[in-house]
Amino acid sequence: MIITPLVGSLILYWMIHPQGIIGATLQDIFNDPRLSLRASPALTWASLLFYGVWTNAPFSFVVFYAGLQTVPGDTLESAMIDGASRWERIRYVIIPHLTPLATFVALVQLMDNFRVFEPIVGFSAEANATSLSWLIFNDLSGDSQLFGSAGATSVLTIVGVVILLMPVLVRTWREFNRKVV
Repeated sequence: MIITPLVGSLILYWMIHPQGIIGATLQDIFNDPRLSLRASPALTWASLLFYGVWTNAPFSFVVFYAGLQTVPGDTLESAMIDGASRWERIRYVIIPHLTPLATFVALVQLMDNFRVFEPIVGFSAEANATSLSWLIFNDLSGDSQLFGSAGATSVLTIVGVVILLMPVLVRTWREFNRKVV
C-alpha cells in the first residue's frame, strides 16, 4: 500500500525476470535456462494475479482488522454464556458483523480492478494481457487516435461500475430511511 502501483509492478517484474531472484531460482529448480514467466499468456496472467493479491491484500487486511476491533464484546460474551462454540460465535456473531465491511472491500477491489494499467506497463505484458485502461490508452496513443472508441469504453466502464454499485446503494438507502422513520 505504501509504494505506487508502477514501482510495485517494476519491482515484481525485476524479480521474475530471468536474471531476477524468482526467475533465476525457477530456472535452477526446473533446470531450464530458457524458462520465463513472461513466455506465455497463462504465466503472464498468473504473475499479474500474484501482483494484484500482493498489492491489494494489505488494504483488505487493515480494513478487516479494524472491523474485528469493533465486534461488540457484550454480544460475544452473551454467546459464550449461552454455550455457543467458537465456530458458532464466528458464524453467528462475527461474520454477520463483518458482512457490510466485506461488501465494501469487495466493491473497492472490484472498482480497483477496472483500472489495471500500471502492472501491464511495468511487466511489459502488452502482448499477453490487456485491460480496459490499457485499451483506452491504446486508442488514445496510436497513430490514428480513436477518441470515440476511448470515450465509449470510458463511459461503459463507468456505467458498469454504477450497475455493480446499485444494489449496495439501494440497500443503504433503504436502511437509512428505516432508521429515520
